[in-house]
Amino acid sequence: MATRTVGSGDGRSLGVVLAAAAIAAAVLSPLAWLLAGGVDALDSLGLLVADTTVRVFVNSTLLAGAVTAASIAIGVPLAVLTVRTDLPGKRTLTVLLAMPLVVPSYIGAFAFVSAFGPRGRLQDLLAPLGVGSLPSIYGFTGTVLVLTLYTYPYVFITTRASLKTLDTTLVDAARTLDHTRWEAFRRVTFPQIRPSIGAGSLLVALYALSDFGTPQIMRFDVFTRVIYSAQKYNLDLATLLSLQLVAVTLVVLALESRVRGGGVTSEHPGRRTSLLRLGRWKLPALCACLAVPTLALAVPLGVLGFWLISGGQTSSSLAFELSYALNSLWLAAAAALLAALCGLPIAYVAARRDGPAAAALERSAYVGYAVPGIVIGFALVFFGARYGGALYRQGLLLLPLLVFAYVVRFLPQSVGSTRTSFEQVSPALEEAARTLGEPPLRAFRRVTLPLVAPGLLGGAALVSLTTMKELPATLLLRPPGFDTLVTHLWAAEQQGYYGQAALPALVLLVVSALSLLVMVRLEGYDVE
Repeated sequence: MATRTVGSGDGRSLGVVLAAAAIAAAVLSPLAWLLAGGVDALDSLGLLVADTTVRVFVNSTLLAGAVTAASIAIGVPLAVLTVRTDLPGKRTLTVLLAMPLVVPSYIGAFAFVSAFGPRGRLQDLLAPLGVGSLPSIYGFTGTVLVLTLYTYPYVFITTRASLKTLDTTLVDAARTLDHTRWEAFRRVTFPQIRPSIGAGSLLVALYALSDFGTPQIMRFDVFTRVIYSAQKYNLDLATLLSLQLVAVTLVVLALESRVRGGGVTSEHPGRRTSLLRLGRWKLPALCACLAVPTLALAVPLGVLGFWLISGGQTSSSLAFELSYALNSLWLAAAAALLAALCGLPIAYVAARRDGPAAAALERSAYVGYAVPGIVIGFALVFFGARYGGALYRQGLLLLPLLVFAYVVRFLPQSVGSTRTSFEQVSPALEEAARTLGEPPLRAFRRVTLPLVAPGLLGGAALVSLTTMKELPATLLLRPPGFDTLVTHLWAAEQQGYYGQAALPALVLLVVSALSLLVMVRLEGYDVE
């Protein structure tokens, strides 16, 4: 690993730090504008104790808690089965169990409503048998089901990675002291994998709090759904709810840090012993491992395939046009280019300098992961409406604000990938070029930049792919008449023309699969 440069020996060091600081300030600016809106909305603080607002708060916290608990209940046992037992086909099972990450949750929700809703495909199939109605999939239960199916892989992947480095001889020692398997897991294994479970649970909880599409389709009032509706008629309410959502998110981050703790480490990580033999439980365990991804993958693929083939009702106003895909592509390209340029100085400072200032600059870049997309989108709507003047009213500011929202949301992907590349390049190489008379900027361009280019391009590719799937910011900030794959899918679903939503949904599934592939290659995830 490269040694960090401390101090200001590099002639361009101050300039890079100032550039990183300016980018960090820009990334944090939506929160500043949101706080400014909160000050303006102080006269409406009574809205926070209104019955509707309290219900939204309770719904959101219950949803995040239920989805997180369900994801742990599914992800941890599946991780144990694919690492610590003699279950057959574990490599294939691992890939299948991670695949639900490919499906954006709003596409999953669309598919489940289409299949199991009051007028869904299952109801049509059962009607000749005298089944008049099915239990409603809308509301809390359906929202928890869908979000759990498409977020449990976060817990599964992080827990599995921890189990693979676990010193299992400690478990064997506990067994020799007459501990049952459950006691050995609780007292030995769990303390060692708790940080990883906490990390995966944090991702699940943040996703559940920030998701807009699933609650909207499932008709369940949470922060994101009510903020989206309120910004059209009550900016004060939308502002206060956005600030409340940010506060809840910060509480979740603090709780995760406290609950996770430091964990328990072993002096011999990775030491392996024989696998746990399942015996007569092998077949039930295999069925359990297959049931979850089958439900998560078969329903959307089956429903989308059916609607693509059968078509169903159509609307001329929702006819698919090539421009939707082209709009998505150029927005993704613009966001990727800008994120790569913005991520470069922050990643350089984080990799080459020590100290609280460098750490603060890097952490500021990750605000997009911590703040829900609906909040960033609304903050930019507030900024445009308040300060944009005629340019905003005429829609000329909307596309730049939309690209900026994408950069704020997905800048961490660029920074993380680029920083890793910087850490693998020794500063001595660039210093050697400078001793040969190369100016600092040319030495960086000719020596360091080509070596970090793979990480830079990989991060940009990931930003472009995830940009194409972003729903709430796109809905809030797109100019009138400007449609993308996401907005066309959303319009078709909301109006009930499912056949015309199938094609963009399948395209977005392919985009999601490519996103996962890029992420796996960047992080070198091992499925063995």
